[in-house]
Amino acid sequence: MSASNESFQAPPAPPTPESKPRGTRPVKLRPFGIAFFALGLLVLGAGIPKILVGGISTGIILAIFGILLFVFSFIPLPAVTESDEPPLSFFDRITGIFYEPSRVFRNLRAHPRWVGPLVVAIVLTTIYSFAFVQRVTPERIVDYMTSKIAELPPPFTPPPSAMEKMKADQLAEYKNPIQRIEGLVKTSVGLFVVAALVAALCMLGVLVFGGRMNFWQALSVVFHVWVPVMAIQKLLGLVILYLKAPEDLHPVLHQETTLQDNLGILMSPAEHPVLFVLLSFIGLTWFYLVWLRAKGLHFAGTKVSSGAAWGVSITIYILFMLFVTVWTSLFPGFIS
Repeated sequence: MSASNESFQAPPAPPTPESKPRGTRPVKLRPFGIAFFALGLLVLGAGIPKILVGGISTGIILAIFGILLFVFSFIPLPAVTESDEPPLSFFDRITGIFYEPSRVFRNLRAHPRWVGPLVVAIVLTTIYSFAFVQRVTPERIVDYMTSKIAELPPPFTPPPSAMEKMKADQLAEYKNPIQRIEGLVKTSVGLFVVAALVAALCMLGVLVFGGRMNFWQALSVVFHVWVPVMAIQKLLGLVILYLKAPEDLHPVLHQETTLQDNLGILMSPAEHPVLFVLLSFIGLTWFYLVWLRAKGLHFAGTKVSSGAAWGVSITIYILFMLFVTVWTSLFPGFIS
């Protein structure tokens, strides 16, 4: 029997892989979610006995917004490592998105920020909307909308008594300051919901193409892409709004912007509404939005190739174009 080898040493244990840092949850959203939900219930309660006109719909929307914020607070943020650069300031992000978008999107990968650009989008939308209503006049907008609703085929056509009430309610919404504020609240929540849906589609598309993207990264990209596009559409549209005669402004087509930088100007919306809508999606600001969103997905995501980012951005563009086209084919009279 051989003697035991006293110098024998057991081999070292294999190195354990370093655990990836886990992102925290945005728990700061929860108090705001609870606050908006409670505010929505108060507004709803004031709207039921007609103390606050229009309070029922506004209260429901505020409550839904509060629920969304509370639910979203459980979605983890992307993990931040020591190698990541510090977050850019609000001013650096809002200005940098115009002339150095790649740097902004790289920073959003580790530090997704979306509240600031949402506020900018709300401000731009509100300024243009108020100016548009003032320029075109509430009476003309309501007369046009009610006349088009009256032209709808059965069973969509409401009875004459309902038409008169609808016309009075719409005029009150445009002229009553409180209801104008309620309209602003609904628009703001609507912008957030649309951005969340687009962000979910972006995240899903990136995953299909083999990349990785956090929901908050996608949401911050969506809002930062909207800022320069809205600045161009709303500010230039505001200038054109006051250069044109009020009777030359369309009560529906010009509600978002008067800027016509697409091929829709070659077609009459009254004669070919569907073709007009399709050509309206071929324009400079649309191409700019698709390009900027592709760049955002490429730099804000992880392992997202440029081709995959372009594929996702173009797919969302086509889906939205098809949705608007189908809607227009169902109700073509509103843009005639």
